Amino acid sequence: MENQITAHEVAKLAGVSQSSVSRVFTKGASVSEKTREKVLKAAEQLGYRPNEYARSLITRKSSLIGLVMKSVSNPFYPHAVKKFTSELKKLGYSVLLIDTDDVELQMQDIDALLSYHVAGVVIMDATASFQTAEMLRRFRIPAVLFNRVVPAAGLHSVSCENESAAREIARLLIDRGCESFTYVGGREGASTHIERRRGFTGELNDKGFTCNVMTGDFTHASGYRAALKMIETNRITDAVFAANDIMAYGIFDAFRERGIRVPEQVKLMGFDDIEMSSWPAYNLSTFVQPVDRMVTLAIELLLYPERSRKADGNVHYLPGEMKLRGTT
Repeated sequence: MENQITAHEVAKLAGVSQSSVSRVFTKGASVSEKTREKVLKAAEQLGYRPNEYARSLITRKSSLIGLVMKSVSNPFYPHAVKKFTSELKKLGYSVLLIDTDDVELQMQDIDALLSYHVAGVVIMDATASFQTAEMLRRFRIPAVLFNRVVPAAGLHSVSCENESAAREIARLLIDRGCESFTYVGGREGASTHIERRRGFTGELNDKGFTCNVMTGDFTHASGYRAALKMIETNRITDAVFAANDIMAYGIFDAFRERGIRVPEQVKLMGFDDIEMSSWPAYNLSTFVQPVDRMVTLAIELLLYPERSRKADGNVHYLPGEMKLRGTT
């Protein structure tokens, strides 16, 4: 096996010190333009690539950003991961995907992040308690919550304006003539579920309506089960709002199998606007999360927190928009 080209060989060819080579390949390090040009020319000639892992063992910091996810079953998150990867690459970072087995970030996940000396971590569909946040701070790992709000953790978080969005959905369904309503929620304790339920039921109550609240877990199967229960208990309402698009698909499929017509008999709304929502098989009305803006802000909060100080706390909400299609 051919030996890997070393920084020492690059320095020798370029006629500079080995420390100069190191500075050229270290983000933010001070080095003259003349030295940079000589080093880059020598590196290209020799085919040199810096060993990021070896450097991280010395500096205790790498160019890796950890993305922590509990599950990739919801297409909303792979889309967000793709955007994170693209934007971080422009800034010279690579992504390390950590698949956690639990809803909450565990010590074994933090151990994995530490072993790679990550420069920061984005916690996606997992959550972080106050204790977890304290561990991250103790090990000096910057962290941001994405599409999650956990005020007790004291971490910056970026999320859609879920509550106001759900209120807008309720107003739309009322305007469409609906008089009875069902909310199919996500996992208990998830901030997205809590905020969407609070907004939807709150707006309905303000307008003099009640709402049948059902529990799901953000999966197609839970939406399907909820729809079957509505049919079997004869509690089919004029409108159903599912806390995410995947559950809305399950509801739609169950209704279709049992001959319940959408939108003639039941108007159906989802949340996220993932790609399948525009497919003819669903043509789902939904609420669009501002994923690109959420990712950009999360990266800024993670890498440049001094630019994004807020007087009113660490929670950052961004507005989305309604996308009306055939199910309403």
